[in-house]
Amino acid sequence: MTADLRLRPVRDDDLPHFFAHEQDPEAAWMAAFGPADPADRAAFDAHWQRIRADPRIVNRTVVVDGAVVGRVAAFPVGGHTEVSYWIDPRRWGRGHATAALSALLRELPQRPVRARAAKDNRASLAVLRKCGFGIVGEDSGYAEGRGRQVEEWLLELPAAPADQGGH
Repeated sequence: MTADLRLRPVRDDDLPHFFAHEQDPEAAWMAAFGPADPADRAAFDAHWQRIRADPRIVNRTVVVDGAVVGRVAAFPVGGHTEVSYWIDPRRWGRGHATAALSALLRELPQRPVRARAAKDNRASLAVLRKCGFGIVGEDSGYAEGRGRQVEEWLLELPAAPADQGGH
């Protein structure tokens, strides 16, 4: 892992990189709950316009050695905050997802924070565990990226003991 990983707010010129990352079939399969048609640029642009306009969503571009390698986000789901990330598949296995998620979590004061991962996405589960998340349940849903129902783990980064009134 390089020491020069940083997060910054998403800029317009990041979007072509994000779109290209979503074109990888293996990445779309692993993410499972991605867009119905990753090649639909109009739908991609509409999605990003909507989420960038929502002040409750924290979107960050992951930059390593000056190159855009992915994105990480925190967003409201019900009464909770949930996180997600997407790293360029050509950069997998270098610790970028773990470092990016760790950096995002340092920006977020609220706990607990939740995440989801397809049960067979061992790499994503490893990232979440390294960042302190534990499995708290399971769910399933229709995954556009796979065209079928997918079982998923629900994970949570709990409040620190000091946040719960302990010392």
